[in-house]
Amino acid sequence: MKKFNTQAPLHQRFTCVLLALMLVVVAGCSSLRLAYNNGDTVLYWWLNAYVDLDRDQKGWVREDIDKLFDWHRKTQLRDYVEILRKGQKQVQGNPTQADLMADYSEIKSRTQSLLLKAAPDLADLARSLKPEQIAQMEKKFKSNNDDYRKKFLSGDQEKRQQLRYKKSMEQFELWFGSFSSEQEALIRKASDARPLDNEIWLDERSRRQRNVLALVQKVQNEKLGKEATVALINTLIKDSFDRLEHSDRKAFFDAFENSTAQMILTVIKIATPAQKAHAVKRMQGWIDDFNSLATQPK
Repeated sequence: MKKFNTQAPLHQRFTCVLLALMLVVVAGCSSLRLAYNNGDTVLYWWLNAYVDLDRDQKGWVREDIDKLFDWHRKTQLRDYVEILRKGQKQVQGNPTQADLMADYSEIKSRTQSLLLKAAPDLADLARSLKPEQIAQMEKKFKSNNDDYRKKFLSGDQEKRQQLRYKKSMEQFELWFGSFSSEQEALIRKASDARPLDNEIWLDERSRRQRNVLALVQKVQNEKLGKEATVALINTLIKDSFDRLEHSDRKAFFDAFENSTAQMILTVIKIATPAQKAHAVKRMQGWIDDFNSLATQPK
């Protein structure tokens, strides 16, 4: 990224937004290659919505996003292929909760690696932000939280359980196709067995946002250099991932992760041979796409 001799005053969210958006763009689209090839543009516009990039920033931010995607394409997609191949074997076999938790840990590790890779570019952006852009970020965070409250904190517990179950089913149907009413009842039971406390998730989300705002404000107020800013961002990224292990809410997080793994195991256990074949075929399509993308020039 562009270098600065003076500073002023990251996200999808703060730091973790970068990959999250990338994965959402890829996993939620029927054409993975199309989604991935347009991911850099989507990420740019997402970032612009948070900080309202000025004329000077727009050019080098686009360049840095292009470089990040180029690195990701060349170094990470082959690994995703191996993850998907492992998933194909697990769907056709009898995976354990330990297997799923190992998969989860691997995905978290790759997510963290991507964010750390982006840290120097994020540092340049943080150092270039102006006070009004930080204010825009804070405003966007508030708007997103208001939307979250309307969607996930309204209604009674049954409504919230239904909404969460519906979101899970959208993902399971993407992988396995349609389910019978008997299967849906079993999945709903497993979904409802997960601890539900959307207030906690909102509080955690707000905490991360405050940390991001505090970081960019510190960079601006203290006119921090590139190295010091990168160190702050790296610490923020690592702390975000370590949060699940060291939070006073660890019992809740552990219970949620374990029960979510049990729900996935339930789906695999009750899936018919045809549904499993659907999942294997879906994954094979993504494997083919990742292999193609990995060798495709920008």
